[in-house]
Amino acid sequence: MPKTKKFIIDFDSTFTRVEALDILGEISLSGDPQQKEKLQAIKDITDKGMDGSLTFRESLEQRLDILQANKSQITELIFILKQKVSKSFERNKDWLKDNAADVFIISNGFKDFIIPIVTEYGIKQENVFANDLIYDESGKIIDFNRENPLSKNNGKSETIRDINLEGDIYVIGDGYTDYEIKASGLANKFYAFTENVSRPKVTSQADHIAPSFDEILYINKLNTKFSYPKSRIKVLLLENVHPIALELLKEEGYQVEVASGAMSEEELCEKIRTISILGIRSKTTVTKKVLENANRLLAIGAFCIGTNQIDLEECQKRGVAVFNAPFSNTRSVVEMAIAQIIFLMRRFQDKSLGMHQGVWDKSATGSFEIRGKKLGIIGYGNIGAQLSVLAENLGMNVFYYDVIEKLALGNATKMNSLDELLATCDVITLHVDGRKDNSCLIDQEKISKMKPGALLLNLSRGHVVDIPALRAAILSGHIGGCAVDVFPEEPKNNKEGFESELKGLPNTILTPHIGGSTLEAQENIARFVPGKIMEYVNTGNTYNSVNFPNIQLPFLKDAHRLIHLHQNEPGVLAKINLVLANYQINIVGQYLKTNEKIGYVITDIDKVYDPDAIEALKNIPGTIRFRTLY
Repeated sequence: MPKTKKFIIDFDSTFTRVEALDILGEISLSGDPQQKEKLQAIKDITDKGMDGSLTFRESLEQRLDILQANKSQITELIFILKQKVSKSFERNKDWLKDNAADVFIISNGFKDFIIPIVTEYGIKQENVFANDLIYDESGKIIDFNRENPLSKNNGKSETIRDINLEGDIYVIGDGYTDYEIKASGLANKFYAFTENVSRPKVTSQADHIAPSFDEILYINKLNTKFSYPKSRIKVLLLENVHPIALELLKEEGYQVEVASGAMSEEELCEKIRTISILGIRSKTTVTKKVLENANRLLAIGAFCIGTNQIDLEECQKRGVAVFNAPFSNTRSVVEMAIAQIIFLMRRFQDKSLGMHQGVWDKSATGSFEIRGKKLGIIGYGNIGAQLSVLAENLGMNVFYYDVIEKLALGNATKMNSLDELLATCDVITLHVDGRKDNSCLIDQEKISKMKPGALLLNLSRGHVVDIPALRAAILSGHIGGCAVDVFPEEPKNNKEGFESELKGLPNTILTPHIGGSTLEAQENIARFVPGKIMEYVNTGNTYNSVNFPNIQLPFLKDAHRLIHLHQNEPGVLAKINLVLANYQINIVGQYLKTNEKIGYVITDIDKVYDPDAIEALKNIPGTIRFRTLY
């Protein structure tokens, strides 16, 4: 009969994300004029005790002396600590409850606040070993029980000897006192827990560095709730993605690496080999060659609207889901377009430049209101439609053209052809996607059909406008001015120089691809895209994916979820169900969605099944990718 595995877990900075006495200091020293200095002293003493450079008893005495806390403040501390339990222990609450007999808390902290926290996770009170506080009659903390072995050096080792545990003993902690258990020969393994803090003196002595509790359960084959430890999922975020995205993905338990700029194809080919999730903006190109090196890639998040910088077809072939943020920066782009229309109509750009050069040109020549002018919107999607509403509210007459039938908002007028729109409007603004068909959509021929003196805005994609033709039209006066935010070739980062034939032209506003670059938009995107990726990884949900069939799935409950992505060919669903029938597996729920190239089947099944069934499903002809979630 195999030996039982006993898990000994530290409390401070392991079971919780914080050191409890540090938090107690924030409570007890509130209002103290020297609070900042005293709190820093407590943290310094804690660190010295944790890395072994100060004896534990000295550390405890010094901290309690500074704290000057009382019993009522312990109650407040408990309330705060309940919100600070480490995320991976929260995720595995059911496992802790199911295995309560084999889980022990051995801590140099105090039972007074530890027991109320851990017992909510099913851990037995009798399995909690920690120090005891001593109070005076008024409730003030005056000392600790000095007979308790945990108040002394090597107290954890002595405690384990006293309780005489049988079976294999695994210690999980972040401090030197946790390592001492293994060093004393009383534990089979010491896991340095680094989810909250990593101490080099501790990790250097560990049998295994565990970035989460998920990792420990996984390597011991005890993980019955999650298919794969999230700490093993590596994320790469490029191009200064907003820090909120980093926080959300780290909070989920992923390993996250960030880089400020875009990467070249060669750099990305090398870097992506171990990456499961890639986050980019507009400057990073994900080519077929990059994807050929992406053996572990599950999903790509485009932290922007456009996805033309990603080879979507190749992603589809390789089972890589792509998500973008189609709505999150709409308002920011629309506001920029309104501002640029006004600036061009009033020739503010030239006036401002003249003022900087000492020229006072107070004149109304060539300066107009936008009220009553005709605005032509090419592309009536999310941005074009919202721009339509705002422009109309400012008194403009709105016309639009789209290759797809779109319902007009307000009093906007749909035009039957692009040429008709160009010949009609005083201002033309582009809001089309980056597909190849839109390359040079506005070329010399189309520009010649615009009204003389009309204005042109491009806040869509750089390749949509023929730049030499635009330059010639501005210099000839046929176009009265332009605002361009996107370019056929753009610098990969802020250190590279910018070159364009449009530099120095009259009534020309050039901006560095910042249409969606507002704090509000970047925060919205940073919340939206990780949310969609995490839903996909956790549940298989593909809603809002730009290259997968969209399925909105119910929450997975009391079942295992089989995710089968395959080439869209006849009979695959029948083959899946035949495999399940042959292995006598009951289907709890099943969902299928296809597009012209791939099919996406989600099957929820009973938890008990023959593992050989999984291999059979993976080997169905036409299978692109298979995943199991539980």
